[in-house]
Amino acid sequence: QVQLVESGGGLVQPGGSLRLSCAASGSIFSIYLMAWYRQRPGKQRELVATIAREGIPDYADSAKGRFTISRDNANNTLNLQMNSLKSTDTAVYYCKAQINYRDLWGQGTQVTVSS
Repeated sequence: QVQLVESGGGLVQPGGSLRLSCAASGSIFSIYLMAWYRQRPGKQRELVATIAREGIPDYADSAKGRFTISRDNANNTLNLQMNSLKSTDTAVYYCKAQINYRDLWGQGTQVTVSS
């Protein structure tokens, strides 16, 4: 069974940094588009960033200049480096990936930005 597991969330002060990771495991023969989403309190889930298999990233306006998405195809992992964090970045962050021609989600990791 294929699954995605996120890690790296936590509590950070405004202006600080966090690095989220997402590891895919199981019987995997292809991973195409990978992405990070987030769901802020009382809001719908929203796209943060995507990255194609070739490594081409794309960002939501809220993430541009502060977040960096990356992936390691050899190890089936996805990362999100988040800098200059703001209170409005507080959310549950989810990893999503197209694995074996199916869209799969991780369980989410909480990021709280607060002083």
